[in-house]
Amino acid sequence: AELGVERRFVPESCPRAVRPGDFVRYHYLGAFPDGTRFDSSYDRGSTFNVFVGKGQLIAGMDQALVGMCVNERRFVKIPPKLAYGTEGVPGVIPPNAVLHFDVLLIDLWNVEDEVQVQTYFRPEKCPRTVQVSDFVRYHYNGTFLDGTLFDSSHNRMRTYDTYVGIGWLIPGMDQGLLGMCVGEKRIITIPPFLAYGEEGDGKKIPGQASLVFDVVLLDLHNPKDGIAIENQLVPESCERRSQTGDFLRYHYNGTLLDGTLFDSSYSRNHTYDTYVGKGYVIAGMDEGLLGVCTGEKRRIIIPPHLGYGEEGRGKIPGSAVLVFDIHVVDFHNPSDSVSITIHYKPSNCTVLSKKGDYLKYHYNASLLDGTLLDSTHSLGKTYNIVLGSGQVVLGMDMGLQDMCVGERRTVVIPPHLGYGEDGVEGEVPGSAVLVFDIELLELVSGLPEGYMFVWNGEVSPNLFEEIDQNHDGEVLLEEFSEYIQTQVDTGKGKLAPGFDFEKIVKIMFTNQDRDGNGKVTAAEFKLKDQEAKEEHDEL
Repeated sequence: AELGVERRFVPESCPRAVRPGDFVRYHYLGAFPDGTRFDSSYDRGSTFNVFVGKGQLIAGMDQALVGMCVNERRFVKIPPKLAYGTEGVPGVIPPNAVLHFDVLLIDLWNVEDEVQVQTYFRPEKCPRTVQVSDFVRYHYNGTFLDGTLFDSSHNRMRTYDTYVGIGWLIPGMDQGLLGMCVGEKRIITIPPFLAYGEEGDGKKIPGQASLVFDVVLLDLHNPKDGIAIENQLVPESCERRSQTGDFLRYHYNGTLLDGTLFDSSYSRNHTYDTYVGKGYVIAGMDEGLLGVCTGEKRRIIIPPHLGYGEEGRGKIPGSAVLVFDIHVVDFHNPSDSVSITIHYKPSNCTVLSKKGDYLKYHYNASLLDGTLLDSTHSLGKTYNIVLGSGQVVLGMDMGLQDMCVGERRTVVIPPHLGYGEDGVEGEVPGSAVLVFDIELLELVSGLPEGYMFVWNGEVSPNLFEEIDQNHDGEVLLEEFSEYIQTQVDTGKGKLAPGFDFEKIVKIMFTNQDRDGNGKVTAAEFKLKDQEAKEEHDEL
């Protein structure tokens, strides 16, 4: 005679229960007391959708649904006076029938509902939140109110990318995404009149369905954004800043806005080397690398329209904001020459180094960021060269000019005057600017340019006869070498300093052996000033 309600399953979480005026979606089985089924929503493949407490249901069901939670299951016994009474439903329900309903509540909402947002994770640092007209990339799981999954971007392994607040989304999602931070996770519950309404989407979402989106925001930007620069470390001493046309070497970590690493020069153990401001890199990096100092660390945040755009590249998804944490190792300009800074110059500096001089010096060699490459001090011996003879890189030949013994200077050499684009494998990186701290310890004056041997006094008028010791009219290499050695030992002549004796004597002999037969005759033999005079006379 009375309404009977048995709660057969009640979920642990019940944030909301049915009240009169709510709209509900539920499944049911309808049967008579003897178990004979007279109706079932399951057979129709769709829920029963109705307002509660507005007379759209039999009175007993209107009462039985009040207080139900989503996913709750109730067994309801409805007496005839609260069902179809003495008339019943012809052909379906006889008069004065008691009705049994097995009810499972799937969904409930009210016309006064708004979008509900529950944030369950928010990063400590949130420099920016989603605003109207921003472009966002996010992952989501989409479920109905009973937890049934209808869609997931995770399953597609691709973010959902869209503008916010301009009608590209259902109205409830447009509202629910506003104010989010990158990395934030929130649950957005949307009533159907702010989602797909009475018709649903025609696919997986039925009409009048509340939707629940579990969202994590990965990225956001605005089409009006420029690059953003965060200076992390700027050296106290910054004598020069990069400009358009400079060539930079830098290390970087490249991440997406949510922190996902997509590339790193450190992992390759090689700097990224490029010109700046000439289109060799993405537009945002071209701009972000201007005005940096050697040794500077900065973060460059690049919106996709200044990065890899809608298409992306490799591990970089389309429409992704890029974050580069860079460390500038060095930079130069192709027009740069050698830079010399003198730290100490003796007061009695009268003899200056010049081309052909034999020099002995100590040095410390480093990169522009201070990385030590080499040091003669650690070897315990000087470095010895003939200046201008190509025994060192061109920039060092230039940097050692006009130096006196005891002087200390720093020589900065751009790569085109150093080891170039290739560098020295395992020792000097390609395109590296080199810094040498030099102290000149000894200088032996060289010979005039073009000379390998000079006389300290008058030259004998019978020079060939003196060299030709056996007087056979021919001078062999052994005779020539022995004679030159004697002149040097007695101080009568001087060889160009810094060269191997045998090698330089052989060159001198070959110059005299004009027919290349291994012998020098009196007809072939000429002093250098005689050669110059004859050539002049011929000309």
